[in-house]
Amino acid sequence: MSERDGAETPTNVAIACQGGGSHTAFTAGVLKGLLREWPEEYELVGISGTSGGAFNALATWYGLVTADEERAIELLDDLWEDLSATGVTDRFLNDWVTGLSRLESSGLPIPRVSPYQMPGPELGKEEIRNTLERHIEFEEIPEYCTRDAPELVVGTVDVNAGVFETFVDEEVTPEAVLASAAVPTLFEAVEIDGHLHWDGLFSQNPPIDDLMTVDSDHKPDELWVIQINSQEIEGEPTSFEEIADRRNELAGNISLNQELHVIKRVNEWIDAGHLPESEFSRTAVRRIPMEADYHCSTKVDRSPSFLEKLMRLGEERAAAFLEAGPPEESAYTVSEPRHSPPTQ
Repeated sequence: MSERDGAETPTNVAIACQGGGSHTAFTAGVLKGLLREWPEEYELVGISGTSGGAFNALATWYGLVTADEERAIELLDDLWEDLSATGVTDRFLNDWVTGLSRLESSGLPIPRVSPYQMPGPELGKEEIRNTLERHIEFEEIPEYCTRDAPELVVGTVDVNAGVFETFVDEEVTPEAVLASAAVPTLFEAVEIDGHLHWDGLFSQNPPIDDLMTVDSDHKPDELWVIQINSQEIEGEPTSFEEIADRRNELAGNISLNQELHVIKRVNEWIDAGHLPESEFSRTAVRRIPMEADYHCSTKVDRSPSFLEKLMRLGEERAAAFLEAGPPEESAYTVSEPRHSPPTQ
């Protein structure tokens, strides 16, 4: 519990969901585990996501504001069931794309074709749109953006302006979510307000600043980061595939670690007396890392068995996270993920 104005109030929590393609099925599992055993002393005040993380953040937010935790869990399950490759043709295409991605990362010279030169990518994007709109009534989002509702944030990058851009609450449209997942080598850019947008993996992954720069009622006491990309590894990547894998992970973590460093620095300045506690508050940062080493090509693998495996892993990590509770050494430590052996 936290103390505000001499009275006990719930601990405000914001959740940030890192992007990572199909690997974010892990995030869905984490969110399901958290929602199923949500501690009554915590209050969710915000949730953000990038790319696949944006799908999960949106489904969780929409389920909560329209009903409850049970509905949010149901939406996460339904969304990922529809996103998985179940039909014969879809399974064939999934195997082909995954295999091509693995060959490309191995260093073999694979011919590349722009998504603007073939119809397949746009058909795939339209299918994602249909899936989202099948479960989310986007036109109803503005009416649910009340003062009591958690903040919803989706991250993209503005290709034309060359800046990170987030879409918050009623700004979250199908276009915003599609833009957050528009990997430029796979999909055409998404136009929003006259500007073209790409995958948020190039920007805030996941968005954090928007969760922090809010009024005092929504300011998080704790920020829970569901992290897809490994923070630490052992040994030196030497093969082309290992180098590509690690480069992918590092790129996905750059903006995250920069934003977490800002929170850590603010906490330190408050402790040192450089910032008045009457105007600034500390935020504890806790990570829920996937802690499993999968080849980067599997970020496009939508096979049901793989997605189910990731979701189960996420639920296990959520249970361990809730059981462990906040770190004892400091309430405002920016916690680091522990390293674990690779999982094949």
